[in-house]
Amino acid sequence: MAVDRDHVLRSAAALLTRKSTATMEEVAKAAGISRATLHRHFAGRDALVRALEGLGIAECEAALDAARLDDGSAREALRRLVTEAEPAAGLLAFLYSENQLFEGEEQNEGWARIDARIAALFRRGQASGEFRIDLTPAWLTDALYGLMASGAWAVAEGRVAAKDFTYMIVELLLGGALRREEP
Repeated sequence: MAVDRDHVLRSAAALLTRKSTATMEEVAKAAGISRATLHRHFAGRDALVRALEGLGIAECEAALDAARLDDGSAREALRRLVTEAEPAAGLLAFLYSENQLFEGEEQNEGWARIDARIAALFRRGQASGEFRIDLTPAWLTDALYGLMASGAWAVAEGRVAAKDFTYMIVELLLGGALRREEP
């Protein structure tokens, strides 16, 4: 029987987003294959995480494309980006916590492409006067990643309703936590 690699990766992603410490045996069980079959496709956890990284990058780039970052206001584009990235947020939260992906020379250039596209959105928003100019686009990009990971974890744990994911992230990122005084 042929093993569907995409099915294995998506099953691994679904499990690891809920239980980041899952063993390869648990991943194999979630995918409906034997541990030996899993090891034939992924030599170990590092190889599996690297393959998940590729899936995460592909999903991020698809979300960036679907969000049409150059259309409309930067604020609207940011809201579309968060909405489009929501289905992959759990996987991204898992990858966000995998330090090995961000160490040394082996960092995947896909992350740099994604960072550049998101930072360009923040620069556009700064140039148009929509976003603060005292925070760098790089910091705003990292803050967005952190909020998306936190949002995914909060939804997965049932602390936040899934329908509020985009609203919470965009409003906190753009509005901050300070209470606004009413006029």
